[in-house]
Amino acid sequence: MSPIRGTPAILTVASTLVLVAACGASGASTAPSEAGASAGPSGAAAVYELKVATGAQGAYITGEDGKSLYMLMTDSATTSTCTGTCAGTWPPFTLDPGESTKAGDGVTGTIATFTRADGSTQVTINGHELYYFSGDSAAGQTNGQGVGGKWFLAGPDGKPVGAPAGASPAASGAPTPTGYNY
Repeated sequence: MSPIRGTPAILTVASTLVLVAACGASGASTAPSEAGASAGPSGAAAVYELKVATGAQGAYITGEDGKSLYMLMTDSATTSTCTGTCAGTWPPFTLDPGESTKAGDGVTGTIATFTRADGSTQVTINGHELYYFSGDSAAGQTNGQGVGGKWFLAGPDGKPVGAPAGASPAASGAPTPTGYNY
């Protein structure tokens, strides 16, 4: 092969490499960061900060993307009764391996996690499971408040917001219904 015939191929490869390098160095973000989460150095797992929001019902806590968090009154400490279809309507606030969560300013309840029956890690406040509501599509919505008399916003102190006087999530060991609770 003569040097003249091989030159176009070399130029094509070199041009492609220059183009790829230029695109990679454009400064464009590879992916948006999730609101309420912060990543550590070099791809470390996210830390989700529970924050306090205030609405017509009073103060309540929010999770990822500022969405409202709820408590199910029939759950007992570290035992979720919301599985199957219920978990589709009321997705549990879960963490992927290596992720964590922390209490933000004004959150006075104790934040922790437990392992659900399906093996996922669910976030709790004062030992009671936290959920999102599929009917809340944006931050600030509280469409799940009071649904079925069982679902209430989680207060920053770990108590259900707006629940009837004396009501609290079921005590550990108390019998709880199965299936979906909405």
